[in-house]
Amino acid sequence: MKVAPLRLTLWRVLFALIICGGLCGLYVRAMYGLGGATNLTDRFPWGLWKGFNVLTGIGLGAGGFTVAATVHIFNLKLYRPILRIALLTAFLGYSLMAVALMIDIGQPQRIWHPIVMWNEHSVLFEVAWCVMLYLTVLSLEFAPAVCERFGWRRALSAVRFITAPVVIFGVVLSTLHQSSLGTLFLIVPEKLYGLWYTPLLPVLFFLSAVCAGLAMVMFACRQSRQAFGRQIPAPLMEGVAWALAVMLVIYQAVRFADLIQRRALHLLSQNRMETWLFGLETALLTAPLLVLLAERNRANREARYLCSLMVLFGFVANRLNVSITGLEASQATHYIPKWPEVMITFSLISIGFAAFRAAALHLPLFVEPVHAEEPEAVAV
Repeated sequence: MKVAPLRLTLWRVLFALIICGGLCGLYVRAMYGLGGATNLTDRFPWGLWKGFNVLTGIGLGAGGFTVAATVHIFNLKLYRPILRIALLTAFLGYSLMAVALMIDIGQPQRIWHPIVMWNEHSVLFEVAWCVMLYLTVLSLEFAPAVCERFGWRRALSAVRFITAPVVIFGVVLSTLHQSSLGTLFLIVPEKLYGLWYTPLLPVLFFLSAVCAGLAMVMFACRQSRQAFGRQIPAPLMEGVAWALAVMLVIYQAVRFADLIQRRALHLLSQNRMETWLFGLETALLTAPLLVLLAERNRANREARYLCSLMVLFGFVANRLNVSITGLEASQATHYIPKWPEVMITFSLISIGFAAFRAAALHLPLFVEPVHAEEPEAVAV
C-alpha cells in the first residue's frame, strides 16, 4: 500500500517547534532538577505544572463521567453520538496529567509508592488512588472503540457486559477526586486569598469541573466537525449547551451565596490584582451563562462554540487563581514560570490535540452518524 507523503503545513511546523522546545525543557528538568527548570521555591512549591497541568487537566476530563452517566445511568440514549468523544477527551486529559505529574515531582521514579505505601490521612493519597483507578475505568469505557477497530469481538462482548458497573464506579471516583482537589487547599486558610478560600472549595471544584467538562465536549465536537466533517445532531448539542447553562447558574449561585455568607464581598471593592483576576474569571463564566439561557443562542453553533471557549478559559483562570494568584500575597512573592515550564506545558497540550486527531482518524469515535437525508439535524 502506497503511503501518501506528509505535507508540510504551518500547523505541523508549529507542532514540531513546540515539541522541540518541550524536549529541551525536559532535558533541563532532567539535568538540573526543579530548581534549574522552574521558578518554584520552598515558599512557593506549586506552580504552572500543578495549577494548569494537574488541576486543569483533571477538570477538563470531567465531561467523560458526565456524558457516561447521562447515557448509561440515566439512559438518555440521545447523547450516545458524543459519548466516545467525551471519553477520549477525558482519557487524554488524565493521561497527560499523569505525565505532567511525573515531570513535576521531585523523584518521578517513586510515583508508584502510593500503591504500596498507604497514608489514609492524606488527601493527595486519596486523589492519587482515585486518578489511577479512574484512568483504568476510562480505558475500559473507551475499549469498545479499539475493539471495534481491530475486530476483537470476544473482548468487545466482555467489555460491554461490565459497562454499567464500570460507569457507576467511574462516576463515584470522579466525584471523589474532582472535589478532593479543592480539599487540598482547605489546609491553607491563612494563605489563600479570601475571594477563593472557602469551606465549600470541594463543592465548587466539582461544580466547575462539570461545567468545564461539558464545555470541553462542545469544543471537541465543534473541532471534529470542522476538521473531519463529522456531523453531530443539532438537538443533541443544544441539550449539552442547556446543561452547561444550568450548571453555570448553579456554580455562580453557590459561589456568590458563599461570598455573602462569609461576608467577603467587600474584598471586591479593593483595587488589587486578586480583585481584577477574580473579575476576569467571573466574567468569563458569567457571559456564556447569559448567552446560553436564550434558546436562539443555543441553536446557533457559533454562539455555542464561543461560549465553550469562554468557559474553558474561565475554568483555567479559576484554577490558576486558586493555585497561584491567591497564594502570592501571603507568601510575599510573585511567581513567573521559567521557559521550560511553559514549553513542557505547551508540548503536552499539542500532544493532546495530535492524539485526538489520530484517534478521530483511525478509531470509530462517531457512533450513530447522522445521514445526509436529515439536514435539519446536522448543524453543530
